[in-house]
Amino acid sequence: MRLLTHNMLSSNIKGVSNGFPLGIEAEKVVEKQVDMNADFLKNMFHKVEWKALVDAAKTVGYSELPEEADSSLLNSEDFLKKFHRALLELHLEEGALICPETGRRFPVNKGLN
Repeated sequence: MRLLTHNMLSSNIKGVSNGFPLGIEAEKVVEKQVDMNADFLKNMFHKVEWKALVDAAKTVGYSELPEEADSSLLNSEDFLKKFHRALLELHLEEGALICPETGRRFPVNKGLN
C-alpha cells in the first residue's frame, strides 16, 4: 500500500469521530520504482494532508520530507523527487493500520488491507 493510499484512508468504525490519520505498524516496507510525473505531484500536493504524510513516511523509515511544506516548494526538483518517493514508491507490504481513536488494528497483507 502506497503512502498516497494511506493518506486518503480513515477509520469508519461506528461512533469514531477522529479516524484520521491511521497509525502504521510496519513489519515489511518495500520500495517500488515508479516514473516521476511532476504534474501529478503538483496536483496531488494540495490534496495530501502533509503532516500525516510526513509522520507516515517517518514510520516506514523515510525522513527526507520537510516538516512543513507550501506550494513554493513545487518549483524544486529536489523536493518533487523526495515527495514522489514518499508518496508513490514506498509501499507498506505487511503490518497494520491502527485507528487513532479506538486502537483497532486493520491488518495489511501483501500490500492490501
